[in-house]
This record gives sequence, structure tokens and C-alpha cells, in this order.
Amino acid sequence: MSYFAVAALELTLLGLLAGLAGTLVVLRRRSFFAVALSHATFPGGVVFAIAGWNLLLGQALFALVLVLLMTLLGRIRGQGRQVTSGVVLSFGFALGTLLASLNPGLGIPVEALLVGSPLSVASGDVVATAAVLVLTLGVLAVSWRRILFHTFDPVGFAAAGFRSWPVELIVTGVIAAAVVVSMPAVGAILGVAVIIGPAATARALTDRLEWIPPIAAGIGVGGGLLGLWFSRELGIAAGGAVGLVLAGIFLLAVAVRAVIRKASRRTAEFATVGDRNPA
Repeated sequence: MSYFAVAALELTLLGLLAGLAGTLVVLRRRSFFAVALSHATFPGGVVFAIAGWNLLLGQALFALVLVLLMTLLGRIRGQGRQVTSGVVLSFGFALGTLLASLNPGLGIPVEALLVGSPLSVASGDVVATAAVLVLTLGVLAVSWRRILFHTFDPVGFAAAGFRSWPVELIVTGVIAAAVVVSMPAVGAILGVAVIIGPAATARALTDRLEWIPPIAAGIGVGGGLLGLWFSRELGIAAGGAVGLVLAGIFLLAVAVRAVIRKASRRTAEFATVGDRNPA
């Protein structure tokens, strides 16, 4: 396969994954957590780069450590998820920056860990993304109803005798896996946009929960491939093009929803006036 075909396949898989992991991020309001995690896995990639090992594996292992750490810190009373995410973000990014500065002779450009490139992904990256997608589908098929129950009625969830930490661990693990496998294509910075953007757009377009995952997946795949096409035709950075396209689709969806709501209010007002002043 050509490098362009590999990039298209990777972005297609990430788009489908955005329909699952991204939906969890949006429904459970974990956007800042995803941002923190994407940046905090930075030292894992640097350490494995120093050792000459696979960067993705290093980031995945460090993400596992961070997931366990966040789960434990999240159980401390008085410490909200935002506080925990902020602490982990600061710790991870600072550690990665320190390690990179102490090893200026790394064999790979460290900035690649931050921005990535769809055109530089390898077949191993595609396999990893496909594996995470299949695993996520299996996990959510088993636990989706319980996750929704905990998301929208945590009090009732606890009253029913269920424990919260297994759900938190599953959700955090899925988000972490999605963030990690997106990094070779779009890096730590744009990876969040690729995972969250499609689901946020779907949430703006519909209030029906069952429609959010398929709409998000469609937007993720379409937006990713459109951005890749723009990058080839215009000679611009592929990762940046994908991020801009997905952001543009989100802004367009928000604008369309605002127009529809305004039109609906005007229609309701006219109907009310007509009822008060019958002919």
C-alpha cells in the first residue's frame, strides 16, 4: 500500500474510534481529561525513544500507569476530576520536557510526539488502531448500558448496588487507548480534536443518544479523509488540515443548530399569536 492509502486507512479507523471513545468523552464531560492524558503520555514516548524502542508502546504503558493513578486520585474526597487531570497533565508534560532536554541527541524528532503526521504512520500503527477499535467495540457492547446508567444517574447507580470504580476504569481505559493510538497520526495536540471533535459535532446535531455514535463515526471518517485530501491537493500539513476540517464541521453544526432553534422559536411565537387572535 502507498503511504497515502495507509494514511487514509488510519484516519478511517480513527474516525470510527471517535464514534465510540469520543462519545464517552462528550457524554461524561472528560474533554480536559483527554487533553491531560494526551500530553501526559509524552514522557513515555521520550523514554522509549532514548532506549531505541517503539514509541507507541512506551506511550501506551505510561498511559496505563496514568489511568491507574487517576483512578486512585479520583477516589480522594475533595479532589475533583479536573484537579486530578490538571496535576497529571503538569507532571507528565514537565517530565517529558525535562527528559527531552537532557537527551538532545535523540534519534527521532521529539516534536513528532506532539504533532504527528498521518502520512508517516506505519502498518504497525494501523494494526494497533484496528486492535483498539475491535477491543473497544467488545468492551462497550458488554458495558454500554451500565456506563449510561452511571453517567446520567450516579445516585441511582449506587443505590442499585453497583460500584462506580469499575465503570470509571473502563471509561478511562477506553479513552486512554484511543488517545494513544491516535498520536502517530496526529500527535498529542491534535489527537484530542480527532477523537472529541466528531462526537461534539454529533452532540450538537442531535439530542438522541443512540444517534451520537454513528453520526460521530461518519463525521470522523469523512472529516479525516477530506482533510487528508486537502493536504495533498494544497500541499499543506496533513495533521493540521484534518484538525481544521473537523473544527470547521463542528462550528458549522453549531451554527446550523442555532439557526434551527431560532426558526423554531419564531414559528412557536407566530403559532401562539395566531391562537390568541383567531380570524
